[in-house]
Parts: sequence; C-alpha cells; structure tokens
Amino acid sequence: MKVVDVMGVRAVAVRPEASFSEIVDAMRRFKIGAVTVIDAGGRPVGVVSEDDLLLKEIDPDRHAGGVFGGRGRREERRKAAGGTAGEIMTTPAITVTPETSVREAARLMHRHRIKQLPVVDTATGRVTGIVHQSDLLKVFTRPADEIDREVTAVCERLGIDRRELAVGVETGVITLAGQVGRRSQRSLLVAEIRRIDGVLGVKGGLTYRSDDLVPVSTPYL
Repeated sequence: MKVVDVMGVRAVAVRPEASFSEIVDAMRRFKIGAVTVIDAGGRPVGVVSEDDLLLKEIDPDRHAGGVFGGRGRREERRKAAGGTAGEIMTTPAITVTPETSVREAARLMHRHRIKQLPVVDTATGRVTGIVHQSDLLKVFTRPADEIDREVTAVCERLGIDRRELAVGVETGVITLAGQVGRRSQRSLLVAEIRRIDGVLGVKGGLTYRSDDLVPVSTPYL
C-alpha cells in the first residue's frame, strides 16, 4: 500500500510569519499536534510541533543567549525565544509523496520520532495532504479477503500451486498449512508473505516434496 491509499487530503499549514498564538489556535481548532510551515509557493519549509511550542515553558533560559550546552541546547533556546513559525519551526520538513510506501512512511516516523508527515506533489513540491500515524495503522485492519488475494498472487509468482495450501487470515496473522514442491519455495513463500502490507506474522507449517537445499560436498584437490 502507498501513502495515497491512507492519507488525508486536507493539511493544516501556516506561513513563516504566523505568530505563536496563531499556531496554538490552529492546533487547538483542528485538534492536531503539529502544523506544516509553507512558503509562498505552498512548499514545506519546516514543521512546528507541540514540543517546539512547549519549549517556551520548559526552558528556564528561553531568553538567554550564549554558546554553552551544545548544538542541541542552542537550537532549543533559539526556538524558545522565537515568536513566529519561521523562528520556532524545525527544519528541514520531513516529507513523503503519494507514491511513498506505507512501510517507508512508518520507518520515517519512527526514525525521526514524529507522528505526522506532510505529503507533497512530486512535480510541484507543494503540500497536497497529510498522513498521520493513525492513518498508517489502517493497513493492519485490511479485510482478510484482500490479504488472501495477495497471498495467491505471491504463490503464482513463485510457481506454487495455491490449491495445495490452506491459508488462514486473522487479525493480520497468516496461518499456513499444506505442501509446496521444493524446500526453497517454502522459505521464499514465508518471506514474501511477511512483506504483504497488513501482515503482522506468519505461523503454521508447510511440508515439501523435494529438498533442493541439500549441501553438496566438494572433494579436496
């Protein structure tokens, strides 16, 4: 699945000159935890999150300058002293496109510890929507028949007779039983099924008719 399958088509954004109070008002009104900061062309230049805003309260030296405390500390002080979106925002903005896979979007959120990503048009770079962490969770509620059809497609690609398999799908867990032609097909099938969006795990057992992974000994010369 791709971001376009789960994204929201409305994104809340502000311009760099938006004031602190305007940012807070936008977050409260739309019940969101972050807003995208866009330039005059609608392209994202940064993001202001609730954590960025709270630095004004949790940083006792918010109006202090200085060079002590390291780069991270100086960055926090800069944000805490800011009064507009351009001064408070975190840059650069981490974005995805509609064609980004849901799996990759989830990795980005985890890596950067964020809960939403602006979605940008690949041609113009303009914001076209937003994808939230909760949107990505939709992939794990896919109907069982959808996942079953993808399992069938995997079998066709690997040359496995789907009629020889019993496949169960329940809350994202695939149960496999039956027989495949070769031992190597068994491991490939399990690996490919694990990659299907919405699959949390694979269990059960498969047998095989022939073992094509038997090691061949090489005589010493």
